[in-house]
Amino acid sequence: MLDLINQLNDASKAYYQGTKEIISNLEYDNLYDRLEELEKKTGIIMASSPTQNVGYEVISALPKEEHEYPMLSLDKTKDRGELASWLGNHKGLLSWKLDGLTVVLKYENGSLVKALTRGNGIIGEVITSNAKTFINLPLSIPYKGSLVLRGEAIITYEDFRKINESIPENEEHYKNPRNLCSGSVRQLNSGITAKRMVRFIAFGMVSGPELELRSEEMDWLDSQGFETVERELLIGDEVVKAIETYEEKVEENPYPSDGLVLLLDDKEYGRSLGATAKFPRDAMAFKWRDQIAETTLKEILWSASRTGLINPIAIFEPVSLEGTEVSRASLHNVSIMKSLKLGVGDKIKVYKANMIIPQVSENLSESDTSAIPELCPVCQSKTLLRNDNGVMTLHCVNDECPAKSIKRFTLLTGRNALDIDGVSEATLERFIDEGLVRVPSDIFHLNTHRNRIISMEGFGEKSFDNLVNSIEKSRKTTAAKLLYGLGIPGVGVATAKLIATACSDDWDKIISLSEHEIQNIEGIGPVIAKDFVGYFQNQTKIVEVKQLRDELIIEKQNRSEEKYFAGLTFVITGKLEIYQNREKLKEIIEGAGGKVSGSVSKRTSYLINNDLTSTSGKNKKAKELGISIVDEATVASWIENRGVLSGGL
Repeated sequence: MLDLINQLNDASKAYYQGTKEIISNLEYDNLYDRLEELEKKTGIIMASSPTQNVGYEVISALPKEEHEYPMLSLDKTKDRGELASWLGNHKGLLSWKLDGLTVVLKYENGSLVKALTRGNGIIGEVITSNAKTFINLPLSIPYKGSLVLRGEAIITYEDFRKINESIPENEEHYKNPRNLCSGSVRQLNSGITAKRMVRFIAFGMVSGPELELRSEEMDWLDSQGFETVERELLIGDEVVKAIETYEEKVEENPYPSDGLVLLLDDKEYGRSLGATAKFPRDAMAFKWRDQIAETTLKEILWSASRTGLINPIAIFEPVSLEGTEVSRASLHNVSIMKSLKLGVGDKIKVYKANMIIPQVSENLSESDTSAIPELCPVCQSKTLLRNDNGVMTLHCVNDECPAKSIKRFTLLTGRNALDIDGVSEATLERFIDEGLVRVPSDIFHLNTHRNRIISMEGFGEKSFDNLVNSIEKSRKTTAAKLLYGLGIPGVGVATAKLIATACSDDWDKIISLSEHEIQNIEGIGPVIAKDFVGYFQNQTKIVEVKQLRDELIIEKQNRSEEKYFAGLTFVITGKLEIYQNREKLKEIIEGAGGKVSGSVSKRTSYLINNDLTSTSGKNKKAKELGISIVDEATVASWIENRGVLSGGL
């Protein structure tokens, strides 16, 4: 069927681009009729089929949704013998570990109804419209039951090359197929996704017809029209030889891969093994040993960040690593750069850590002639070399450096800070360039620039109103989120929470902490303490933070000593109406001694869902296991009364 689709699409492309016709109109019509008949007979309709007139969708943001079945990472090894021993005498399914973007698909009554990215394994992004443009994905399948499957969205090496060749030489090219694929799948305009030649390779079935073996599931997915990952059924004694065979095929593999996956074939036996907190016990990933290439250093590029840190980047003659062309690698800091004794023209060795991140492993020449810049590459202000516990780092001393402004505003408005929807780095850059945003508190006064903003390209009244609503919603926040959003060096999400908790969310107390007091907080060392205190001693920062604080309502977190939910495990699903979001409700439950899980199991005490009659997978599972389903209002009453009252299904 795919050959027929490709033939028709090639003919159509030649016709509409005005090039020489490759088949006659009559032949085209005959082939088209044949394809229609074949689609009716098999029940399989591919997204790339010329019988489908897909309208592209443009959205403002990708909605997020919780996975019905959480996705754990896989335990890894580079030892072939270890992998063979792990499998033993059991049958296993060995396949490529594809290097793209993992996607979960759901079909109902034979039609694709939902597609989610993996996200963090618990919550993914909804990309249904984009998935419908994957060139080899069936929009309709013969099976009319409910089906959930996983696979990898991927761009072949050949298509990656073609896309880069279509980009003018003076414009930035894509670095590797994985990054291109990730960006393509997560586009807000599905029309752009359609141009990127994304494919879907299925590697597992989550739910569907009851089959005992993984190999049977994969064969069944083949019969439904899915392209499935190349695989081999084997036992432990055959693993080492099979790995060698795959290794030989790496260069000819059209799909990027960063290793192999070995999965127990017997599903029931695999389930009986359970899982650790991080990994399922029925699967193991095999990672290739690092491939190393020799090349020549062309220059060291210096890149400024939001904190003022200026990072060195090695630019070298392009080399092929793990199937992709590599020409740059981060050197991380001045100490690492100096330890390598780098200089232009040096012969260096490079590799990809975990077959993904380029690194310089060795300098064969050691000329040690690289100079440390005295001026910031962005604003041309003087730089400062700092020594923190033996690690040399380079900094821009100009607080008004554009690199700092854009990056710090992006951090402040991001998901882990004030979480203002619709404010991208590009949008902030425009506001800064227009003089609308100079200090953080200016963000909360953008509503006074309505006429000016709606006249900007890409903005209208609706997008402006959405922006203002998002900003107003963000005024309610927590001390930890505000602290993280300030961009203090070393103060990440976890550290911000530690400090906020130690101060009981008292903002005045937080900003007046001494170095000694901060170091007394478990998990925080002297370097962070020094940077923290220094930040709040800077007069400019003091004024900016006060102005920002005056725009916000800092809500104290529920850290009651009363553990009235102790011993209870909750699962939260569906839309919330009382609490701001699931994370907020989760914090309250955990503060009261309870646990919050992403999936329903025998250990679940209550499923929280405002739609008590929902036929979702979690509701079904809860009813099967006899687990009570309660709505948000019920849980709110329990929280108010400091204990569980009667209620639920």
